[in-house]
Amino acid sequence: MRYYKFLWRPCRGLPAKLLVLCLSVLGLPPGTAQADMSTLTLVDAVARSLKQNPSLEVFSMRLQGLDGQRLAADQNPALELGFEAENVLGSGNYRNLDGAEYTLSLSSVIELGDKRTARNQAVSGRYGLVDAERRAEALSLIGDITRTFISTLALQEKQRLAKEAVNLAKDTLDIVTQRAERGATPQAEVLRARAQMKEISLDQERLQAALDSSLMAMAALLGMESTDFNRLSGDLFAFTAPANFSALFERASNSPDIQVFASEQRMRDAELALVRSQSRSDLRWQIGARYFEESGDSALVAGVSVPLFSDSRNQGRIQAAQAAREAVSLRRDGALLKLRARLYEAYQLHVQAVDAATTMQSEVIPDLERALGLTRDAYEQGRYSYIEWQSAQRDLLTGQRNLVDAATRALLNQALIEQLTGESLVSSATGSSL
Repeated sequence: MRYYKFLWRPCRGLPAKLLVLCLSVLGLPPGTAQADMSTLTLVDAVARSLKQNPSLEVFSMRLQGLDGQRLAADQNPALELGFEAENVLGSGNYRNLDGAEYTLSLSSVIELGDKRTARNQAVSGRYGLVDAERRAEALSLIGDITRTFISTLALQEKQRLAKEAVNLAKDTLDIVTQRAERGATPQAEVLRARAQMKEISLDQERLQAALDSSLMAMAALLGMESTDFNRLSGDLFAFTAPANFSALFERASNSPDIQVFASEQRMRDAELALVRSQSRSDLRWQIGARYFEESGDSALVAGVSVPLFSDSRNQGRIQAAQAAREAVSLRRDGALLKLRARLYEAYQLHVQAVDAATTMQSEVIPDLERALGLTRDAYEQGRYSYIEWQSAQRDLLTGQRNLVDAATRALLNQALIEQLTGESLVSSATGSSL
């Protein structure tokens, strides 16, 4: 069975933890730089997608918006300049401007209840939430890319097996033809061998078309209209046995997807503190000078006003903020239940697929290969029929494809487990830190 060497090159802007995660899915640690530009590695695919995907670009815009909100939240209350004219353009003694009074004033608000700090903390909480959502979205995107990469790599391996099957069918036709020319086998077996070769060739063409379509789908995920690569590089048999389920679920409970709820909880706490700060009434002050037109005198004016019953009027907003905060915990609990069920299913399927692939690779395929060799020798000696030889060929081809399917299932579920836990199974098994 062929093993694909995994190539790597650094990915600017890719978080180190996510980089190790996507490397671990297909096995080999970072090594040499990519030499063949027509070959796509998983790291290249992830790097291109993280750089070009619009779903991640949106977070930059959200962070810019929060920068603006932070500037607004950090402002002191505005100063207001006022001008007021009284007793003008009336009737009688106030017909003209002789009895007018003019007031020029400056006013503002003194915030109480540490509202400015509360506003800043609320914006900071939104920063944390956006960052957590960005990491969760990046991890989800890496998961989508990885699954498509693995499925395409499996088609590539099946297409290679089909090519070998065609070569085997051609050799078989040559041997059967030679035996028929010697009169050792009927001409019908030549016809059957020729038909078998054509059927296998058609299957190879079908797999090649499926592979080309899958490569194009891979390019679309990378935001490309056409492919600049014609094959993938990776190890389809780089699966590993995970830790026990309890350890996996504990790590999954701290994954980026769940951390989004923790960040949202902190944001809701900050918003609740901000709403509570509104229960403390602000002081509105005013100071200015008044000029009396009739006497030519002037005087200082000042005033202070305080809204009444701010605490009781604010209870509804506090109640709404508390409900929103408590809803986060309930949604997190629900997400953990769904996560547990999904992780357990992936864990069970992964364990079964690893066991199946390991058994087939170490026991089933070697036995089928030996059986094919013995059957061919016996056929050439006239002890076995063409049907028995053809059956041995078919059994080996089916076994090889079943091995590819088992390895694919193992890798797909491994990739899902790593996405759900946010950690590499390889690094977890060795105890290394990401």
